Amino acid sequence: MRGSRSGYLLGSVLLALLPSATNAFYLPGAAPHNYVQGDPVDVYVNALTPILAGSDNSKLKSLINYDYYNSQFHFCAPDGGAQGQPESLGSILFGDRIFTSPYDIKMLEANGTCQMLCTAEIPGEDAKFINERIREEYALNWLVDGLPAAEMKRDTKTGDLFFDMGFNLGNDDDDIPYLNNHYEIVLRYHEPSPGVYRVVGVLVWPSSRGGSQEYESTLNCDIEVPKLGLSENEINNIRYTYRVTWDESDTPWATRWDNYLHIFDPRIHWFSLINSIVIVVFLCVMVAMILWRTVSRDISRYNAIDLSEDVQEDWGWKLVHGEVFRAPRYPMALSVMVGNGAQLCAMCAVTLVFALLGFLSPSNRGSLATVMMVCWTLFGGIGGYYSSRIYASLGGVNNRKNAFLTATILPTLVFIVIFLLNFFLLVAGSSGAVPFSTMLLIVILWFGISAPLSSIGSYIGSRQGGVSHPVRVNQIPRQIPPAPRHLRPWASALLAGILPFGAAFVELYFVMSSLFASRAYYAFGFLALTAGVVALTTGTVTILFIYFNLCAEEYRWHWRAFLTGGGSAFWILAYGLFYWLSRLSLHSLSSVALYLGYLFLICIFDFIVTGTIGFLASYWAVRRLYSAIRVD
Repeated sequence: MRGSRSGYLLGSVLLALLPSATNAFYLPGAAPHNYVQGDPVDVYVNALTPILAGSDNSKLKSLINYDYYNSQFHFCAPDGGAQGQPESLGSILFGDRIFTSPYDIKMLEANGTCQMLCTAEIPGEDAKFINERIREEYALNWLVDGLPAAEMKRDTKTGDLFFDMGFNLGNDDDDIPYLNNHYEIVLRYHEPSPGVYRVVGVLVWPSSRGGSQEYESTLNCDIEVPKLGLSENEINNIRYTYRVTWDESDTPWATRWDNYLHIFDPRIHWFSLINSIVIVVFLCVMVAMILWRTVSRDISRYNAIDLSEDVQEDWGWKLVHGEVFRAPRYPMALSVMVGNGAQLCAMCAVTLVFALLGFLSPSNRGSLATVMMVCWTLFGGIGGYYSSRIYASLGGVNNRKNAFLTATILPTLVFIVIFLLNFFLLVAGSSGAVPFSTMLLIVILWFGISAPLSSIGSYIGSRQGGVSHPVRVNQIPRQIPPAPRHLRPWASALLAGILPFGAAFVELYFVMSSLFASRAYYAFGFLALTAGVVALTTGTVTILFIYFNLCAEEYRWHWRAFLTGGGSAFWILAYGLFYWLSRLSLHSLSSVALYLGYLFLICIFDFIVTGTIGFLASYWAVRRLYSAIRVD
């Protein structure tokens, strides 16, 4: 994946400086590769991916990745066959398939010389396949010294030049697909000391060159020739050529990624953050006013009543003090979801911290996904602990069943969805299909490490027992009056979810473009700030709605708190469908299934994370509220 999904606010001053600063950080231990003149510069090829075309109104036409050496492309292979390169777990999961290539490039040699790569014969059936991929705007992805090959483009809004990763397989500007069979390769290098060179930029300008496709010992890449179109009714002879140009640059190795990690119109990010911060400050002030002024006044009046009187008059939320800690329906399911939500929250927070500190270098492909997987696995104990304590607090006694479900139910759901999506990838012949051995490794990683840790956490939590409640529960449940329409569960979830979603939807657009449209995203400073604002907004707005429910004598707040906190997931689902209509034009069943499957997982994770935040915040507020009153 080219880019890269809530966490905690780490300090606004520090994070405000990080969106630009993080670009210069690298994984500790990563060292530059020094070349001398004549050293080979290896070119590695990665999977072909669909990209968004240059226009603002363009739509992504596919979500299927293809292996570079897929037999239908007929690309040139090195003598002896292509050799696969070792990849991280995250890199494999997101579809990277890196192989060697036949390009013969040596440092500072053959500058500006047009060179022959190979010739290939493409049957009509394969030509049709290639033409379809050209119409779908597929891009080639190369790697040179850890840097992706890119095309230089200009940001139309800011005027800044940046490197857009990948370059087109072909073009169909005239509604006729033309295959790019010539590559102008510009390698930028920096000379930190005399005779020592480092690669700091890789640019490729592809072009379609028709005419004679026969092998020639001497080539001229500057003569005008017509474009190369592939006939779908006969065998096509193709000649692949390339030319390398060496360009000295003042860019040092440590900042060579700055041109790639371009933030499109950063003012949008800042406006969104400022708007979100205003919202969360407003909500925090409202909660503070309710808890300090209204609630404190009510508590003072309530405690001032002489308890020796025969009749004690209650009103508002105090009427349900004997019901508010009554165990909800399905306490097992609620505690399991809260436990998994706590585990996901910890994973997101630690991953963001690693990203902000620069440990997730873009040169270390797949590091973000790898860290997320490892953290999710290692934090199984957190999930088990929270689940068991909440379960005990709700009066549950079947601790073994609780521990088992906490460790298995969410990963099982995720694995089922992933296996189904993998099936669609295999049917489509995509390189993004995860190998069975990798899937088996993930299952072993989860059930061999995370499940035992979850059991240990559950044991510790059950030994500590449930959280003590400040008031007793009446033996006979109180009758609940009809609730206002806006306080009904689904209505309150949709209303409350607007604010957290509004705080995050701008960053959500960039994250989804990174996931589905192969856009680079590395603004982890903005992402961490947004995640912190979303967490605060979710907690405060859930407390408000639960307070309104208690004032309406609705004491069944547990599930309402979780549902209200997770309300933003429904808006994310609606936004995902809008993104599909506005930015995607998917024609194959496999692409549609992939998008809907990934969107489902995003919504499920968001619902569990934000629901957990809302529930825990409400639990804290309710305990504080009722611990301040005096009850006989």
